[in-house]
Amino acid sequence: MNKWKRVYEKWSNYESLAATLRKQLNDISNDDAALEDAFYKELTFGTGGIRGIIGPGSNRMNIYTVRKAVHGLSCYLLEHRVNVRDRGVVIAYDSRYLSQSFALEAAKVLGTFGIKAYVFESLRPTPLLSFAVRYFGAVSGIMITASHNPPEYNGFKVYNEEGSQITQEEANAIISHIKQVENELTVPIMAERELEENKLIHWVNGEVDHAYLEQLLQITKMNETMLNEPKDLKIVFTPLHGTAEKLVHDGLKQLHFENVYLVQEQTIPDPEFSTVESPNPEEHQAFTLAMELGKEKDADILLGTDPDADRLGVAVRDDNGHYQVLTGNQLGSLLLDYLLRHSDDAVLRSNARMLKTIVTTELGRSIALAYGVKTIDTLTGFKYIGEKINEYDATGETFVFGFEESYGYLISTFARDKDAVQAAVMAAEMAQYWRNKGKSLLDALEALYEQHGYYLEGIVSLTLKGKEGTEKINNIMDYVRKNPLDEIAGLQTIAIEDYAASKRVMIEGNKTEMLDLPKENVVKYVLENKSWVCLRPSGTEPKIKCYYGVCTSSKEASRVQLAALEEAIEQVMQQAIK
Repeated sequence: MNKWKRVYEKWSNYESLAATLRKQLNDISNDDAALEDAFYKELTFGTGGIRGIIGPGSNRMNIYTVRKAVHGLSCYLLEHRVNVRDRGVVIAYDSRYLSQSFALEAAKVLGTFGIKAYVFESLRPTPLLSFAVRYFGAVSGIMITASHNPPEYNGFKVYNEEGSQITQEEANAIISHIKQVENELTVPIMAERELEENKLIHWVNGEVDHAYLEQLLQITKMNETMLNEPKDLKIVFTPLHGTAEKLVHDGLKQLHFENVYLVQEQTIPDPEFSTVESPNPEEHQAFTLAMELGKEKDADILLGTDPDADRLGVAVRDDNGHYQVLTGNQLGSLLLDYLLRHSDDAVLRSNARMLKTIVTTELGRSIALAYGVKTIDTLTGFKYIGEKINEYDATGETFVFGFEESYGYLISTFARDKDAVQAAVMAAEMAQYWRNKGKSLLDALEALYEQHGYYLEGIVSLTLKGKEGTEKINNIMDYVRKNPLDEIAGLQTIAIEDYAASKRVMIEGNKTEMLDLPKENVVKYVLENKSWVCLRPSGTEPKIKCYYGVCTSSKEASRVQLAALEEAIEQVMQQAIK
C-alpha cells in the first residue's frame, strides 16, 4: 500500500475527526489524485512556518496540522528558552478563513504545557505581532496568515523572542520536535474554559496598538513645526480586505494628513477578497478600485497593503493624470534615499548598514554608497534581514533601512519583520516632502536614475502545483547547475553563485570563493554590465521564480535588455522541463 494511502486511512478511520473535515474528506474519497496531494507529505516549514491549502490531510492547513506544529514549538521552547510558561507566546491572526479558529487551537495546545498565550481579541497585522512579542517580553509569537495567497490558503508563521521570523537553525530544531509527534490527530489540547480558569490565556485589546503608534510617531523625519502642520497631500488607502485599516489611518492622522480617503468596499475583512483577483499589492489589478477613487478625489498617491499588512504597494499620479504603480525596488530605493537624505551625519558614520536581499535591486547599493552607507546582502526572505538586525544589537552596527523587491520594507526596529504600516506612513511623508518641492515621487525616481543609472528589474514566476510540479521545479534547478550558461541574452557570465553549495565560481580563471550566507536552493548568475539572473524555488508557494536585473545609461536601453533576459530565461526553464 502507498504511504499516502496509509495516512489517508488513519484519518478516515479516526472516529473523532472534526465534522467539517469529515465531510470534505468524504467529498474527495473517490478522487485518488486529490487524496494523494492531500496526504503524500506533511506541510513543511518554508520561510518561517507552514502554509497550505485549507482542508483535510497531512499536506493541508487544518486544526490537526496546526496542533502538531504548536506541539513541536512548545517542546522546542521549553528545551531552549527560559521562563517559558511565565513569559508566554503571543498569537495574532488575519482575515482568512479559520484564522481565528487556528489561533485558539494554538492557545489550547500551549495550555497543555502550562504556557500562557496572549491572543488578540480581533484581527491584527503581522508587524503588530512582531512588536507585541517584544512588548510583552514573550518567548515566541505565532501569526495565523497566508499573506497574499489565494483565499483557499492559510498559514502559520513563527516568531522568536526578538520578534523576528525564526532562523533556519531555530526552524530545524522546531521541525525535529514536530517530527516526534506520532499522531497529529491525537495531540492533547486544553478546553477554552480551562485556559480561562487557569489564567493561561490573556486576551489582548488596544494597549499594544497604542504602544505601537507611539513608536510609529518616532520614525518621522519631519521637525516639530512641519510635523504639526496640516498636510495637503491627497491619499487613497486600501487594506485589501485585511488588517491594516486602523493602524495606517491612525498613523497618518498622527502626522496630520487630513485628506485620507479609504476604499470602503475593501475595508471589510473578507476572506474571499471578493473585490480583487488577488489581494496582492504587487499585482496592478489590486489597485483598480483605489485608482477609481483616486481619480474622483484627485489623489496624489495610492497606498495598498496586503491582508496581513507586511507588504505595501504604492501608485503615483503622473503628469497625464494616470496612476503608475511603483515596483518594490523603486519604492524601496525612494524610501532609502529619503531616509538617508534626512539622517544625521553622526548616524551615517556610525557603522550604518542597509540590508537587502540577493534578488533586490542594485540601485539600493548605489544609493547607500553615495551616502557612505554599507550594503549587506541576505538570502531571499525578510527573516534573514531580521536575523541581521538582531546581530547588530550585539555588534553596535546601525541599521538604517531594509527592503526586498517583493514590497517588504522596514524602517525602525521596534518591529523585526517587514512592516507595511511603517512603510505606508513614511511613503506619505516622503511624497509630501517632494510635493513641497514641486515634485512627485516619479520625478524623484527619475532623478535617482539619472544619478545612478537606469536599474530595471523583472521576475518570471512559473507555477507548478502538486507532487509532479515539485519534481519539475527540482529538475529546473538541477538543469541550471549541471548545464552552466556562458552567456544569457548576449551578456557574458562573470560568476555563478550556488547558495546550496555556498560557493561562487568566477568564470575568469575558474576561481572559487565561499559564500558567507546560509545554504539555500538558489542559483545566481552575475553577468557583465551590472546585469544578473537568479533562480529560486518559492518556500511558500508551488512556484519557481526567476529574478533578473539590468543597468544601462538610458531607460529604453534597459527595457530592451530586460526583455531579452526575460525571453532567454523562459527558454531555459522550458528546456529544463522538457
